[in-house]
Amino acid sequence: MKNRGLALTALLFAATLAAHVSTAQAQTTVIPLWPHGAPEPPQTTAPEIDTTKPTDALFNGKRSQRLTNVSVPTLSVYSPPSAHDTHVAALVFPGGGYVRLAWEGEGVNTCDWLTHIGVTCLLVKYRVPQPSGEAGHYPADPADLEDAQQAMRLARSHAAEWHINPDRIGVIGYSAGGNLAVLLSTHPDDVHVLSTPAAPDVPTINGSPRSAKPDFAIIGYPAYLAVPPSEASLDAVYTPNQFTPPTFLIQAENDKTYGHNALVYYRALMDAKVPAELHYFATGGHGFGVDPPNTPEEHWTHLATFWMHTTGILPSEPPQPHSTNGAPGTTPSQPCTLDAQQPPPAGRPVKPNPNNTDNPCPQ
Repeated sequence: MKNRGLALTALLFAATLAAHVSTAQAQTTVIPLWPHGAPEPPQTTAPEIDTTKPTDALFNGKRSQRLTNVSVPTLSVYSPPSAHDTHVAALVFPGGGYVRLAWEGEGVNTCDWLTHIGVTCLLVKYRVPQPSGEAGHYPADPADLEDAQQAMRLARSHAAEWHINPDRIGVIGYSAGGNLAVLLSTHPDDVHVLSTPAAPDVPTINGSPRSAKPDFAIIGYPAYLAVPPSEASLDAVYTPNQFTPPTFLIQAENDKTYGHNALVYYRALMDAKVPAELHYFATGGHGFGVDPPNTPEEHWTHLATFWMHTTGILPSEPPQPHSTNGAPGTTPSQPCTLDAQQPPPAGRPVKPNPNNTDNPCPQ
């Protein structure tokens, strides 16, 4: 029995090591958003640091690296296995109050889920910290929107190289990153950057800046959308318009700080006749991330995956269940593993979508 236990431990360790290596290899490219310098002077000259502390190192029971003093924003590319590549991609904006970035808990973990379902993950390290209060939010401060737009334009300009369809690039964001995802969904046409020294870095096509419009949006517990203190109405800055793509929203009822944000944005999407889906969970608070274990919101990525299939964003075939919890001892940077015992969410059958015209990615 003891030998069997040792053998099992060795197998788990080997699987963990192999998983870690495969994800590390998946991150094939990291490029600066602004090769010749960011559009505005940095808010800090301090070096970029990891602010994770022993007291706050766990995110849903796992380590979660937090970054701040980001003055050189980047785009990291995580590619799915070529055999399962759908040529769909998504920019990912981690949250952190525009002060820091929850890099692993809401960034790398999201890439694990996306690459598992055949989606290229484009993880955006946008500039933080920004000024506090309204001074740090658009339109007073355009910095993070500039980073988001530039990331989308770079994704489209590198579409052939990264084997992605330039017409199937979405955006995923959490908390402040969710705010940024909504901002990009409503203001992809802002051209402030063209009046800055960084204008030559903006990718163009036929002499004009490439489109920064997302093709779909997945928004997790967004912040700063509702007007305080009642949070009964949407800040007009985020009003859905002709640019706003189909949107999937999640939030927890017991999110005491931003619990109404997804609701007011969903109402605005309905009024604007933008296709949208909203899931409110009984628990979770604020910042529950990807697949929090043993909670009602644990399977929200399953719901989002079904939504992408049934709306034609992904090919209309049943998705595999996904889990980032894995075997004991795994870390957030490891890819997801299949859990054959876990059924898909009840009541959400996948239906063939005859309107799915997903074109093959240019090779």
